[in-house]
Amino acid sequence: MNENQRLINEAVKYWREDWNLFVRDVLGANLDKEQKEIVSSVQHNKMIAVSSGTSRGKDFVAACCALCFMYLTPTFDERGVLVGNTKIAMTAPTGRQVHNIMTPEIHRLVKSARKRFSWACEGRLVADDIRTNYTEWFLTGFKADDNATESWSGFHAVNTMFVVTEASGISETIFNAIEGNLQGNSRLLLVFNPNVTTGYAAKAMKSSRFKKFRLSSLNAENVVKRKTVIPGQVDYEWVKDKVENWCERIQEADFDEGQGDFEWEGSCYRPNDLFRIKVLGLFPKATEDTLIPLHWLELAHERWAKLQKEKFVSRKSPLVGIDVAGMGRDSSCFVPRYGNYVPEIKIHQSGGKADHMKVAGEAVQWLRDSKAKAFIDTIGEGAGVYSRLEELGYSNAYSCKFSEGTRGLHDITGQYEFANMRAYCYWAVRDWLNPKNGFNPALPPCDDLDDELTEIHWSFQSSGKIIIEAKEDIKSRLKRSPDRSDALASTFYPNAKDYADDAWILQNLL
Repeated sequence: MNENQRLINEAVKYWREDWNLFVRDVLGANLDKEQKEIVSSVQHNKMIAVSSGTSRGKDFVAACCALCFMYLTPTFDERGVLVGNTKIAMTAPTGRQVHNIMTPEIHRLVKSARKRFSWACEGRLVADDIRTNYTEWFLTGFKADDNATESWSGFHAVNTMFVVTEASGISETIFNAIEGNLQGNSRLLLVFNPNVTTGYAAKAMKSSRFKKFRLSSLNAENVVKRKTVIPGQVDYEWVKDKVENWCERIQEADFDEGQGDFEWEGSCYRPNDLFRIKVLGLFPKATEDTLIPLHWLELAHERWAKLQKEKFVSRKSPLVGIDVAGMGRDSSCFVPRYGNYVPEIKIHQSGGKADHMKVAGEAVQWLRDSKAKAFIDTIGEGAGVYSRLEELGYSNAYSCKFSEGTRGLHDITGQYEFANMRAYCYWAVRDWLNPKNGFNPALPPCDDLDDELTEIHWSFQSSGKIIIEAKEDIKSRLKRSPDRSDALASTFYPNAKDYADDAWILQNLL
């Protein structure tokens, strides 16, 4: 090994520790803070989803990540023979998107690197590919095609990466084929504008399998600094025009984060769906029958993170919702709510066996506080836990039956009535999370809970009462039971109230 090769090897080892250093030193790319966080996430995580506003640099950062993977993951033996191969596939819904968006970003970065270092980014730029002297080390780009899923079958390698741009336009069939190759040191990076609320990409933004990012044009450096800091990114004048034409100016008193409202140059605005998608990187508004919009949950997670940073400790006694696992389910779920603050969602692993005594023991840890209350669904496995707590003398444990009636109970406005206790409790969660009601709830980030709450739909019965869709319908879409959301909803069982005017108006904690 000559001296030059030794120095190159040392440099590669250095860049492998931090891919952003490779992006800066070799590719010569100028990334903003959020883009750098995406690069770091791709370095360390298997599945990453990026929802983005227009011209926010999602495809550029995706190209940076692909080239990091291309040149920092292959391994060679002492003779310079490839022993750990790397394959990268970049795809999009149309050939045009591959040829005109993805490939040019890759080519520009490779050419920039070679100007900086003659030895950098080896391989031939051929059409939409980078081809090296090793047949098992390459990057290729091609259109995703539902009728040619066999195209993905050749991507087994020690190091495998799939980069999908405009991922919201690609079918579940393609993603199923891709996931069949996610073995070993593999990556799946999705980048997209959030045009639709359904499909694989939309689900990824709620899934615990993915690390998730949202690139808003309001946060772009060119916009914040009102000058070109990063060439090619969205600029101030474009965003200003869209604020004026796609948004409604509102009074500060009408400001509602749940609607996507934002501040711009001293005024408050409410975006239309086009602005949400193209500028904020948000999905269009949820359909009218969706119980909880994802954005409400994101706001609650932000408050939770702030309280954690401040090491907040509630002085209230908890209301604990308990969903008990039985045979065939692996875990029971506990959700302690201290007013408007949920510090944790606690899971008790039972390994698919009824574990009632241990679950009761977990509940006792909260019930020793005489002002605390536990609410247990006693239709099914929870009956045994409730009975044991009664035997132990805990009068602050309550049997929560979602099937019972709700006579005399109304929503926060006093207008709506409910078909059953399940509808009442879930609607209480909805109004608790709704930013316009001012409770400022704080929930820990939990992808499973987010997935459950945003999947649930509601409707009016002919009597005018609100009903939540059947649990079996929810389970069929989730492929599991909505245990976490059931436990959270149980904390709004009427006995949980502080006996204010309405059954579940809580004292504002935050």
